Amino acid sequence: MNFDPVLLAPRMGSMRTSGFWRDETINQHLKRALQECPDKNAVLAYRDGVAAPVRLSYRELERRTELAARSLTALGVGHGDVVSYQLPNWWEFMVLMLACARIGAVSNPVMPIFRQHELRFMLNFGESKIFVVPKTYRNFDYEEMARGMLPDLPHLKHLVIVDSKGADSFDALLQQEGLPPLAGPSLAPDDVCLLMYTSGTTGEPKGVMHTSNTIFSNLFAYAERMELSSNEVILASSPLAHLTGYGYLATLPVLLNATTVLQDVWEAKRALHIARSEQVSFSMASAIFVNDLCMAAENGEAPVPTWRNFNCAGAPIPPVVIERAYKLLGLRVCSAWGMTENGAVTVTEPARAAEKSGCSDGRPLPGMEVKVVDVAGHSLPAGEVGDLYVRGASLFAGYLKRPQLNATDEQGWFNTGDRAFIDAEGYIRISGRTKDVVIRGGENIPVAEIENLLYKHPAISAVAVVGFPDRRYGERVCAFVALKPGCRFSFEDMTAHLAAQQLTKQYFPERLEVLQQMPQTASGKLQKFKLREMARAFGDTQDR
Repeated sequence: MNFDPVLLAPRMGSMRTSGFWRDETINQHLKRALQECPDKNAVLAYRDGVAAPVRLSYRELERRTELAARSLTALGVGHGDVVSYQLPNWWEFMVLMLACARIGAVSNPVMPIFRQHELRFMLNFGESKIFVVPKTYRNFDYEEMARGMLPDLPHLKHLVIVDSKGADSFDALLQQEGLPPLAGPSLAPDDVCLLMYTSGTTGEPKGVMHTSNTIFSNLFAYAERMELSSNEVILASSPLAHLTGYGYLATLPVLLNATTVLQDVWEAKRALHIARSEQVSFSMASAIFVNDLCMAAENGEAPVPTWRNFNCAGAPIPPVVIERAYKLLGLRVCSAWGMTENGAVTVTEPARAAEKSGCSDGRPLPGMEVKVVDVAGHSLPAGEVGDLYVRGASLFAGYLKRPQLNATDEQGWFNTGDRAFIDAEGYIRISGRTKDVVIRGGENIPVAEIENLLYKHPAISAVAVVGFPDRRYGERVCAFVALKPGCRFSFEDMTAHLAAQQLTKQYFPERLEVLQQMPQTASGKLQKFKLREMARAFGDTQDR
C-alpha cells in the first residue's frame, strides 16, 4: 500500500523541537515492560459465558506477539501492508495490534457491527492483505460472512478465523514451529501504523491515517491530564475497534506498562463484578456506559473502592449522570471531546470534574490548539458560538487516497465540522454540528450512506435521515421519506430493505416518518433543519 501522509511534513520540525513527538513506537514500551515487570499482568480478557479470564503477563504477551509477527511474515505480510481485524475485546486483538507494529504492518481494526456493505468497501479501499474474524460472536457467523465476500476482495490473500480448528485458525498462527527470526524493517515513528475508518458526510467512510508520533503525543498528554500511571488497572468495555478503545484502552496501558482488563460484551452488572475482582482504577467510554453502571448500582450492585475516574467522550454528559456516578459509585466523571482524526483534543481534569464536566467538554491537551471562528474565519471571543478548528501534535496524517478531503488550511488548522464556544477559562462546549452526522450512544451514524441506500427502494422519491433526542443514547435515528404516487412504505419495509442491502443493523433508523412532501426552499433545496425540529418532538422512543 502506498500511503500519502501529507499532513506530517509541515509540522515535523516544530513537533520534535517542542518534545510532543518523541519518535517512539509501541515496540520500545513493550520491551521496557519485559525488562522491568515481565510477570506483571498485561491483559486480563473476560469473555461472555466464560467464568475465568485469560491472563497474560507481559512475558506471555510478548511470546504470543512474536509468534504472531513471524506467522504474519510467513503469510507474506510486510512493512506497510494492511492487516484488517474485526474482533471484539479479546486478547487476540491486543496480540494482532502489537504484531503489526513489530513488522511495520498497518493495523486496521473494524467494528464487529459492520456487515458486508461496509466491509467490502473498507477492505478493498485499504487493499487489506489479511482479514481476521471470529468464527462466531453474539450469535452471528462471521466466518460464513467473510468467506462469502472473498470473491469480491481481490487484494485479500488470507482469511484467519479466531476459535476455528482449521489450518487458517488464529491458534495455528501461534503454533507454527521453525519460523525464521524477523529480519525486515519494524515500525518507524512516522510510518502509518493505524488505518481507522470514520463516518462522514460523503456517503462512504474515510480512512484516517495515524502514526506512532501522532497517536502517542495524544496518549502521553492524556495520561498526564488524567493522572494515570503504571499502577492503573484499566477496564476496556468500549469497543477496541474505535479510537477510544484502540488508543486509551489497548495502547495506553502498554505505554504505561499498566494492566488492561477486556470485557467483550457490555453488561453493567458484570462490569462491576469484574472491576471489583481486578481492582479496576480507570475506564473511558461514552456516557451510556456510566448511566448503565449507575442503574446497576441503584439495583443493589456495590461500588468499586479502587475505581476513581471515568472519562466520557462521544457526546455531552448530562449533569445528573455526573452527580449520580459520584453519589452511587464514587466515580469522578471527566468530560472529553475528540475525533478519530485527532484523538481526545479537550479533556476535563479529575480535580474539576464535578464543576466543569457537566457544562464543558474539557480544555485542550498539551500539544493541541483550538479556536472558534465565524463564517469569515475570524476568531470569536469567549462565549460566542462558531465553527471549531483544531491543530497540533495529534492531528492525523491525512485521509487515505483522499487528500482533497483533509480540511486543513495553510496554517495547519483542521475544520472539525463541529460548532462550539470557548468559555473564559479556555474550556470548550460543543453546541452542534455543521456536518450531517448523528451520534447514537457514542457511535457515528453515517447519515448520507443510509440515505443513499434508502433511495434505492422503488417506493421512495425523497429521503432524509436525522437524529432525535433520546435519554439513554443521546440520539436515535429517524428516516423521513416521501413516496412515489400510489406507493406504500412501512417500517418493516424499511428494515427489510436495509437488511437486503447488508447494512450494519445498528445503523437502521429506529423511526420512520412518511411525509406528503419534504420541506424545501423556494429553489427546491431540502430544509433539513425543519425535519430536525420535527424530530425533536419525538423525545424518548423505545427500540421498535
